[in-house]
Amino acid sequence: MVDWITNEAPRWIVIGIWLLINGIIFGTTFVRYRDGEEFYYLRSLVGSSLCWARGSAACLNFNMMLILLPVCRKLINLIRGTCKCCPRSLRRQLDKNITFHKYIAYMICLHTAIHIGAHYFNFERLAEAQTIKDDDIRNFLSRLPYSQNGSWINPIRSSNPDPTKELFKTVAGVTGVVITLCLIIMVSSSTEIIRRSYFELFWFTHHVYIIFCIGFVIHGAERLIHRQVNLDKHPIDICASKYKSWGGTECPVPEFEGSLPMSWVWLLVPALIFLIDHLAGFISGLRLVVITKVVTHQSRVFEIQMQKKNFKAAPGQYILIQCPSISRLEWHPFTLTSAPSDDYFSVHIRRVGDWTEALAELCCVDKQEFRDASKMPRIKVDGPFGTATEDVMAYDVAVLIGCGIGITPFASVLKSVWSQCCQAGQSLSLKCIYLYWVCPDTTAFEWFQGLLLDLERQMTANNRQSMLRFHIYLTRGWNSNQARNIMLHDDVSVYDAVTGLHQKTHFGRPQWENVFKELSQLHKGLSTGVFFCGPKSLSTILHKLCNRFSNSTEKTKFYYNKENF
Repeated sequence: MVDWITNEAPRWIVIGIWLLINGIIFGTTFVRYRDGEEFYYLRSLVGSSLCWARGSAACLNFNMMLILLPVCRKLINLIRGTCKCCPRSLRRQLDKNITFHKYIAYMICLHTAIHIGAHYFNFERLAEAQTIKDDDIRNFLSRLPYSQNGSWINPIRSSNPDPTKELFKTVAGVTGVVITLCLIIMVSSSTEIIRRSYFELFWFTHHVYIIFCIGFVIHGAERLIHRQVNLDKHPIDICASKYKSWGGTECPVPEFEGSLPMSWVWLLVPALIFLIDHLAGFISGLRLVVITKVVTHQSRVFEIQMQKKNFKAAPGQYILIQCPSISRLEWHPFTLTSAPSDDYFSVHIRRVGDWTEALAELCCVDKQEFRDASKMPRIKVDGPFGTATEDVMAYDVAVLIGCGIGITPFASVLKSVWSQCCQAGQSLSLKCIYLYWVCPDTTAFEWFQGLLLDLERQMTANNRQSMLRFHIYLTRGWNSNQARNIMLHDDVSVYDAVTGLHQKTHFGRPQWENVFKELSQLHKGLSTGVFFCGPKSLSTILHKLCNRFSNSTEKTKFYYNKENF
């Protein structure tokens, strides 16, 4: 029996609660403006589009309250640290913070479209009400005196109005256009192809959220939506049909006032949390970071080893790096490849894009000359921040899957396992680790090969060689003749011809279904944590296989975890 609940249920419970709250907010607001007597005359002017506009506005307030929280890294890190005692299923939802951020953004886009469409009809009908010459209640409502005490209800006052021009005469109209343009810019530049190929473009355009938030707060400052405030003196059921005789003692002229803008109330607390979170990051970045060593590796990868006072990190965490000489605004995430027991912390950086190329040049990566630490570029480091990989030790079996440079999150994990298992002699609940590394060519092995060789020797010396099992796949950079020669050589050698490890290199791509089938048979009744760092296409396949091979009857469960930055 396939156990869908293992990986999917907690996420969909969170999403379901969020959708339910959105539905309740929209529904209750819609009904309030549809049935509320204080909005009867406003509905007479604009119809049901008022209810759609206000319902979507209420949902926008709610989602704007949420949108900043998933990107507060310090807050997420703090919650993760205090949730160690919580069930693993709940803690894993913190790793989906960027996914939830995207979902909330999509919901904001949806309600923005509804809000714009509804107000388009509102202004069309308000303008139409000013042109009606017949004996119509809309004519009377539109000609109520325009005064500071709020006795008017139709903000359009000209006799032959153009709805578009009237829209741009209002604060709501101008700010609405501005924040909609900001939203379009942010969403369109957040696509995966832009983020991966033009990260700087994504980073800079995403910061128009500052303009967006300011415009959002002042959007309702003009208080155009008016409600009736003298229902006790002007009851709707008696006076609505007597609009021709308004002004007497029985039915005085209805009085209206604008609804107080509430957007700032919803945004205030999350905005403060967001500012405090970034301020904490700024203070952390001010602490001195010393580059102690730069190591050049093949496949356009270089390693930076650093030291920073009071810096402590857990296996699998990542940091943000800024180099003021390149840009004082850009922070880039990199996974730590050092173990907690090391007297330094390090990252491996692949040279892709302008920023990494500039950093490599400042660190003299292409030059063979020695450079003193004092002559290294000044960098700032914020973090470390937690990821899903932190929970590797919490499972019975761990399966680490990396593609190319995606192996970096697991370097720290493997070093930590070696330290705890071999050096300190500690007993771990983790019984076995499987490492699957899918590499594009032989040069990609070089920087990680030394670590694997050291781990293999240490595990063998301590009679724990079954603890770590490596499976390395070479997908290109060889032809059939080379593969045949390597395989012939492997038959007479106990070491792999490519990596030098005891475990042989595979040629081609893994048959993932067979891999999971074998794992499920070897580790029945155990919890297996699958950790992946690589392309989305493979992530989807692995996620489905985790669901497929999880079996509630046999209590065999595969928990899927993906690295997100």
